[in-house]
Amino acid sequence: MTDPLLAEAPAADLVRALAAARQTVATAESLTAGLVSAAIAGVPGASAVLRGGLVVYATDLKHSLAGVGAEVLATEGPVAASTAEQLAVGARSRCGADWGVGLTGVAGPEPQDGHPVGTVYLGLAGPGHTEVMRLKLSGDRWTIRIGATKTALRELLRCLRDTR
Repeated sequence: MTDPLLAEAPAADLVRALAAARQTVATAESLTAGLVSAAIAGVPGASAVLRGGLVVYATDLKHSLAGVGAEVLATEGPVAASTAEQLAVGARSRCGADWGVGLTGVAGPEPQDGHPVGTVYLGLAGPGHTEVMRLKLSGDRWTIRIGATKTALRELLRCLRDTR
């Protein structure tokens, strides 16, 4: 049986690229709750590149486990560009990885803190590189979470290729 998380997601390409670059990755995931790490782990050879992941679904864990600033969470909230950036930086530093991926957003079915369903922030942090992007995804909870996962894998692969 094929891993459903790997369908149409560039996880195998990402694992190969990380291995070729001799680099590693770690995640801090909120709305995806570990799907990015699980997709990477589904690829044979992932143990050479996947350091680990933090599931930080609860707001307080974004601070205590991933190191998102309490002031950022209090002023900007858990669904914000700065939160995603700090999640990525926190995953990278706390897991001792070359690259960190941070994901936070609203999968639905209801809006959260004024953010519509499908609002997702993706943070990527690596050697000399940090970026955040806002995604607008549509569909049900599963579709939004899978879309965020696929985008995170694709964008990390792009960053890795761009920094060579």
